[in-house]
Amino acid sequence: MIESHKSEFEKVIDFFEKDLEKLRIGRANPALVENLMVESYGGQMSLKQLANINVSDGKTIIIQPWDKSLLKEIEKAISMSNLNLPCATEGDIIRINIPPMTEQLRKEVVIVVHQKAEQARVNIRQLRDEVRNKIQQQEREKQISEDDKFRYFKDLDKITDEYNEKIKNIGERKEKEIMTI
Repeated sequence: MIESHKSEFEKVIDFFEKDLEKLRIGRANPALVENLMVESYGGQMSLKQLANINVSDGKTIIIQPWDKSLLKEIEKAISMSNLNLPCATEGDIIRINIPPMTEQLRKEVVIVVHQKAEQARVNIRQLRDEVRNKIQQQEREKQISEDDKFRYFKDLDKITDEYNEKIKNIGERKEKEIMTI
């Protein structure tokens, strides 16, 4: 019963981890820009669909569009984003130099990590409540016994605690990474 919902709990963890990858922490990371939407070919496409995105050193992201005519649009998408990343076009590539983070900015990013962790915990609680309601429904419909219901509740609480612990550990790792100069 509960095992069939574990993949939903895993999706919350995966989303949380991917969301944290997008945070700017003073190191070059393609995840910072790969999902930026770029005006291209009469529509919007993510940057990763239009270019190679690489890290040349710990502080520089290199973007090499497959279609060189999109250089200006890519540069525009980067400058219009809320990332505040300085970029420069050099021939047929775009370089983004990641500036070092100040202590104040590090603290602000840690606050964002805490907010994202809390949202992940809320999502876990919502999933727990959904599964709990299904268990109660099955008991009302006499598909499971009252003893089974309480056993399932106990198992569900145990799984919820495990996933909340994972969220806590991931958040702490990210906070340590951010505060490390």
